[in-house]
Amino acid sequence: MKKNLLYVFADQWRAHAAGYQNMDQVVTPNIDSFAEESMRFTNAYSTFPLCSPHRASLMTGKYPFQVGMWTNCKVGLEEKIMLKPQETCIGNVLKEGGFETGYIGKWHLDASECNFTSNPASGAKDWDAYTPPGERRQGFDYWLSYGADDEHLDPHYWQDDEKQIRPGKWSAEFETDKALEYMENKAKEEQPFALFLSYNPPHLPYELVPDRYYEKFKDLEIHYRDNVPEEMREKGGLLETRTRQYFAAIYGIDEQFGRILQFLKDNHMEENTLVVLSADHGEMLGSHGLMSKNIWYEESIHIPLMIRQKGRIKPGYNNAIFASPDHMPTLLELLDLPIPDTCEGYSHAGGMFGLDENQPQDMFICSYPGSADMVKAFSDQGLTHKAYGWRGIKDKRYTYVITNGYAPGEPQREYLYDSKEDPYEKNPRQVEPDCESEEILAYRLKLKEYLARTGDPFLWNR
Repeated sequence: MKKNLLYVFADQWRAHAAGYQNMDQVVTPNIDSFAEESMRFTNAYSTFPLCSPHRASLMTGKYPFQVGMWTNCKVGLEEKIMLKPQETCIGNVLKEGGFETGYIGKWHLDASECNFTSNPASGAKDWDAYTPPGERRQGFDYWLSYGADDEHLDPHYWQDDEKQIRPGKWSAEFETDKALEYMENKAKEEQPFALFLSYNPPHLPYELVPDRYYEKFKDLEIHYRDNVPEEMREKGGLLETRTRQYFAAIYGIDEQFGRILQFLKDNHMEENTLVVLSADHGEMLGSHGLMSKNIWYEESIHIPLMIRQKGRIKPGYNNAIFASPDHMPTLLELLDLPIPDTCEGYSHAGGMFGLDENQPQDMFICSYPGSADMVKAFSDQGLTHKAYGWRGIKDKRYTYVITNGYAPGEPQREYLYDSKEDPYEKNPRQVEPDCESEEILAYRLKLKEYLARTGDPFLWNR
């Protein structure tokens, strides 16, 4: 039977923020229904909880550092960060395998145009970029996208020339319109398709959410996670408002995703379409006193991942450790396509249909100093910023992290978190440098193996 692929992922959507999880106070009836019909990966994590690095792993099946993605594609850095066209990406393999390929929404894998000119012909500003037809689109034929821009209520896009498309609609709604249009056309042509749909919400700015969604949450009494400090819980305070806005954006995403599910049902495409719902990283939302992402805590790295193909994939929970580089090989095997030798991730396809004794028991997590000021601070002292930040190991119970900081001279710290005894990660074990316990030695060895495997220059005194 001819298969299609629909891969939907939202930006900065944490695993806790789905109704069926009974954690955050979100309202997601369509996602909940989809989850009941899907295989739900309970241990899916972002290897590097930042937009461009995760997306690079998703597209290549490689670790972020291996594809030069040690930070976001942005302006202000001497090094122009981008996903190089020489990489073998999932879009390339899908196209060669006979699929019509499409990409809609945020891309954030091309070098920002303002790195090269202060006045791009495309009108791109700041971190944004128009990716022209050709090799930088990595095998995707249909294209309605942009680099990085967070104007959710007044988005813009490019297709095959530098003229901006401004629909004047909430971005997720317009992107869903175009995804439905694309799938309808492919169904008429009886062409197998592979469509990636990348929603930017619930990414900040949190306030850029339609009133019709916010109305449902505007008076919600927030039940904060136990690791949100008391001083941030002020009634009428900023965090209360931001949390309501975040929940409202997810409610909107749920409505748009529901339109897609209804289309697949109405057009009898539920059995021949592999549907994936996921995210690129999470959102702290006040936990540990932090907002946003790019930290090793559960709220930042834990992402939703649901895979459905009715009549083929049995619904239920799967507790395999699922890392960012694992998406590409897993999808390709599920679609009966060859996995390129360049893929460093693990295919979980076999484990979705039975016991997999070889599945990974842990994964690598990481972050690197990425701002221009940080890079300069290290280079001024003759150091490479790429050797700093934090690295760690995540398994089904523990998170092991070692950090040497985001500025020269910061002390090295080593932690072990126990998600069973301390699910909110409030009381980590602080590991002393001279610790020789078998448990810690084993984690240090695993980390060294991952660093060697990825060519990571992380500097630590172990």
